Amino acid sequence: QVQLVESGGGLVQAGGSLRLSCTASGRTFSTNAMGWFRQAPGKEREFVANIRRDMRYITYIEYTDSVKGRFTISRDNAKNTLYLQMNSLKPEDTAVYYCAAGSGTRDAQKYAYWGQGIQVTVSA
Repeated sequence: QVQLVESGGGLVQAGGSLRLSCTASGRTFSTNAMGWFRQAPGKEREFVANIRRDMRYITYIEYTDSVKGRFTISRDNAKNTLYLQMNSLKPEDTAVYYCAAGSGTRDAQKYAYWGQGIQVTVSA
């Protein structure tokens, strides 16, 4: 099992920044591929970004189009922590953000482990 705990959410004005963290514990070898998703009220959970390494330790990163150039996903393997740096935030970024592990795809159903979610609210 893998336990994921998110932190760093909150309320910020449009144009501001937040950094989300997701700390993994347990069977952390399962966290080779991780991602961030978000879910706004009344909407489906959507892919935000993912990061994975292949057998040669080459890192691959993907973003959904709406956050490209504004959000940056990264990880600190020594700390078993995944990050999402969010800059130039917009009110439409308001959502509950989830950390997930176990897949390097955009498909939420392919991820085996999920954090509890953390609220990000961007005021206009």
